[in-house]
Amino acid sequence: MNIKRKIERALLVWKRETTGRKALLIEGARRVGKSTIAEKFAKEHYKSYILIDFNLAPKSVTDSFDLLNEPDVFFQNLSLAYNTRLYPRESLIIFDEIQKFPKARQAIKYLVADGRYDFLETGSLISIKENVEHITIPSEERKLKMYPVDFPEFMAALGEQMLLDYIRECCAQGIALKQSAHAKAMRLFREYMLAGGMPQSIVAYAENGRDFYASDVEKRDILDLYRDDIRKASKRYNSRVAALFENIPGYLSTHEKKVVLSRIEAGARYAQYDDPLFWLDDSMICNLCYRCNDPNVGFALNRNDAAVKCYMGDTGLLVSLAFSENELSGRQLYKAIMDGKLSLNEGMIYENAIAQMIATSGRKLYFYSRYSREKHRNDIEIDFLLSNDSKTSFRVFPVEVKSSKNYTTTSFQAFKAAFSRRVGQSIIVHPKPYSAENNIIKIPPYMFPFLLENGNFEISRD
Repeated sequence: MNIKRKIERALLVWKRETTGRKALLIEGARRVGKSTIAEKFAKEHYKSYILIDFNLAPKSVTDSFDLLNEPDVFFQNLSLAYNTRLYPRESLIIFDEIQKFPKARQAIKYLVADGRYDFLETGSLISIKENVEHITIPSEERKLKMYPVDFPEFMAALGEQMLLDYIRECCAQGIALKQSAHAKAMRLFREYMLAGGMPQSIVAYAENGRDFYASDVEKRDILDLYRDDIRKASKRYNSRVAALFENIPGYLSTHEKKVVLSRIEAGARYAQYDDPLFWLDDSMICNLCYRCNDPNVGFALNRNDAAVKCYMGDTGLLVSLAFSENELSGRQLYKAIMDGKLSLNEGMIYENAIAQMIATSGRKLYFYSRYSREKHRNDIEIDFLLSNDSKTSFRVFPVEVKSSKNYTTTSFQAFKAAFSRRVGQSIIVHPKPYSAENNIIKIPPYMFPFLLENGNFEISRD
């Protein structure tokens, strides 16, 4: 099964623009398809390539990195070890799972300077402190983040390109899909939430007659790999990383969805969880969403590190983490989600999917809430904040995610009253067809990725 990935365009841009002057480092969580995409790119755009998997590389190869002062000998060793002829400016050398051998990453500086070949690196957890503390990070390196398969890629992989083009066109024009197309698109979106965006899960799902259980088996294998990685993190905090990870469904199933440390250990402080949260974020297993105290200006300047939500990097993995294998094997839960009748947890799954879309678009995640002493509760809760990133005419676009067809816009109205000068169009993501009124865009989740492509978040209103 061929899953066409958008990152392939970014790889072509790197090859064209840098012409060997910089290596490219593809960062991503485990099993998002980094190695597959690197090798596919090498086969399609180079005369020859060598892929060095540092999980398996023989000692003769790793020892060769002591010979960088003799580049002819170094490249000869690689050519012989992998029985591949290298052609100047026509060959690519891939350092796969480079976090397993940081010395190779440090060598990039000298290999790029040599100028004979292009270099592509892939890795997971490679920005974590313990993996780079003893090496010099090369400046001759460009970074590119790779995320799970997104919803448009999922649709294309399932042969729904015509419907995908129709959704894109309707979003651009600000009109609703025909009801039959809307129903089909919503069904595909629910399939995506359940199967997720990990390539192995999608392949298992598609090649077994759209069997959710087959995809769940693959997802549980990936979750076990993540748990293994967590155990290998620094002993100073790996138990706290593990506790945060296992508690993600519990946090997201609450009303506020924020991380509550007291559920992990009594008297815990956020200062104690800086490294564990950083680990989960930097590994790209999770997407962290921080409270912005003042949305009037740049979100990062007013980030509240003590108020954070922790979303799974892949929504399909969240489903498998949240529900036991026995719960899913009965298939009633799958049916409830596909029918839109899982009232208790469907909001959590929807919101995670939208968080994933925002993160995949390259944006940081922020939310806003305001506590009312008079009411003894939050009187404003905005799920996500987007901005147009303008320095001269800054605009905030509040986003609320609604999994049911019945909801209120009370928080929106209060937010607009509090920050009226800065608020652009408000955005409600809901399961109903597209509509717009009173400067509020009401958009179905399958259309949201295309709204994100438009940097100013403005579309026509019918």
